[in-house]
Amino acid sequence: MEKIIDVKDLRVSFHTYSGESQAVRGVSFHLNKGETLAVVGESGCGKTVTSKSIMKLLPFPIAEIKEGSKIMFEGKDITKMTKKQLQPIRGSEISMIFQDSMTSLNPTMKVGKQIVEALKIHRKLGKREAFDQAIKMLEVVGIPNPKKRAKQYPFEFSGGMRQRAMIAMALSCNPKVLIADEPTTALDVTVQAQIMELIDDLQKEYNTAVILVTHDLGVVADVADRIQVMYAGKIVERGTTEEIFYNPQHPYTWALLRSVPRLDTENKALLYSLKGTPPDLVNPPKGCPFAARCEYCMEICKEGMPEVTEISKTQEVSCWLKHPMAPKIEIPKELKIGGRA
Repeated sequence: MEKIIDVKDLRVSFHTYSGESQAVRGVSFHLNKGETLAVVGESGCGKTVTSKSIMKLLPFPIAEIKEGSKIMFEGKDITKMTKKQLQPIRGSEISMIFQDSMTSLNPTMKVGKQIVEALKIHRKLGKREAFDQAIKMLEVVGIPNPKKRAKQYPFEFSGGMRQRAMIAMALSCNPKVLIADEPTTALDVTVQAQIMELIDDLQKEYNTAVILVTHDLGVVADVADRIQVMYAGKIVERGTTEEIFYNPQHPYTWALLRSVPRLDTENKALLYSLKGTPPDLVNPPKGCPFAARCEYCMEICKEGMPEVTEISKTQEVSCWLKHPMAPKIEIPKELKIGGRA
């Protein structure tokens, strides 16, 4: 498949009072045209920083994309672009659905006008034509009575409707890439399912490539083509959705999967909770970043970063348990589905 985004050795730091926090540490991945790539991990693992780096939306100069990092979009390196060069790309070629729709939408502007503004800037439409297109997009994302709703303010919308309005704005210019940063945060389960179904349907209709950022593996099960698991600014495992769910290899991936409620659980029990906290990235560990919280930790895990082990052509993992001399650890039995790991 043809790559539309190719990120190579991305390293991002934040300059804070306590020192340089290395939020993203050597991340490399690609996004193919028309596919959905999920980036999962708990809060603080570097997911949002990675996604915002693609559009250079970080708070510079506090944030710094390190020399040698590359973010290639259709053959052009975004890290080398100026604000003026990025303007026709942001919103038009690459759009983003931000995490909190209430703070991302302008509370002083009517919802329709905010969509119109994007259409006038990027598609050079006239005011009347842009407003008609805005109403059409609100209708596409399932907002009832779009003409009336377009003339209302964000506070007059429910949480789910604000999220739909954000999606309408993001897709109004028919972008090639859509970055969805925790698009279902703070929404109830039913609305979550509706939003994910909407993104999936629109992605197929417009053949948009999607980067879906989330902490919940359950959210991505039905929509993602590939999944990459991040921890402490690094990718610890990646693979197709089937591989991550049926053949997970990293103990951190196991922990994420064990924390997702299962319908086939025989006995009532408390959900698995991962103990400990992520490492301080002002002084990151020299070994595996997950070592301090891993129940399978060995001495070598604290001494050096594990090499990447290829499990298949589409799956790879960074874990010392894959070393030939490491003890053989079985995948936790509660993660085995239908006799398969």
